[in-house]
Amino acid sequence: MRRDGAYNRAFLCGSMFAAFLAAPAAMADDFYRDKTISIIVSTGSGGSYDGAARSLARYMPQYIPGAPVIVVKNMPGGGHTLATNFVVNNSPPDGLTIGNIGNSIPMHQMVDGRGVRFDVAKFQWLGSIGLSNLTIAFWRDSGLTSIDDAFKREIVMGATGAGSGTFLYPNAMNKLLGTKFKIVTGYRTGAEVDLALQRGEVQGRGGVSYSNVVQLHPDLVRAGKFLFVAQIGLERDRAMPDAPLITELARDDEARQVLRFISTPVKLGRPYFVAPGVPADRVSILRKAFEATMENKAFLAEGDKQALDIQPVGWSEVEKVVLEMVGTPPSVVAKTRELVGSGTE
Repeated sequence: MRRDGAYNRAFLCGSMFAAFLAAPAAMADDFYRDKTISIIVSTGSGGSYDGAARSLARYMPQYIPGAPVIVVKNMPGGGHTLATNFVVNNSPPDGLTIGNIGNSIPMHQMVDGRGVRFDVAKFQWLGSIGLSNLTIAFWRDSGLTSIDDAFKREIVMGATGAGSGTFLYPNAMNKLLGTKFKIVTGYRTGAEVDLALQRGEVQGRGGVSYSNVVQLHPDLVRAGKFLFVAQIGLERDRAMPDAPLITELARDDEARQVLRFISTPVKLGRPYFVAPGVPADRVSILRKAFEATMENKAFLAEGDKQALDIQPVGWSEVEKVVLEMVGTPPSVVAKTRELVGSGTE
């Protein structure tokens, strides 16, 4: 009889211990029930970042225990730093706020730093909805025909802020290649830059993905109004086989090394993250849900319909690229900062 009692007590203790271990997982599974998750997009409404985030918000909830509602909020400004700072510094680290930021942010943190109140090495990445190479695009009605024009005459380029690719890449080309871009900042969104192009206020723009332009302006692309004269990436995009990479325009190894360094962020696509401090179990739930959404056929079909150019990148690969960038030899970063700087010529 004593033996049975000891067995029962041991069984009871073991069951209680197992329940204790399972409790955190159960709590995590139940946390998102009746909750609302916000995706903070660092660009304005419209465009591939916004469109992809809104598609994600429709399909991702079904893969999160408790099926929370996901809403998208646009927070453009400061070349993506406004939204990034908000997610890291002004929202509770509870897993209810997701950031979707420009892939130029890690580079901006290292080379420029204006407005940075975060450390990308500490971000907890969920993954990325990839995209095509970024471009240097001219407006055909301005009379420009190729990238060669940028070496011969001043070309007015619209930009949002120092942390964005709209500023970074034309500025780098000025410093490293000798182009004559006059960069005009102050536009809040890429859509405003596009409107400025059509109004004749500016003649070109940089740091915009090919897929973004096709998504927003299919008729204008078909009419040849956008001239994709150069591209930013580590290899030529098959959609723009004749547009040279900016690394191919370099005249020496030093310039080529720096241009490759600043082209690396393109590998990040359109990345999503949660702030440092979000509990690991909630991060795991969101990562699994993000990954599952990237395999959802309806989500992918919607992306094709909207020309969102969905090329998923897993969270571990995003983290790897970011940490590689952060771990770049100081000499390369210093040379990049020296040559590119933070302002136009």
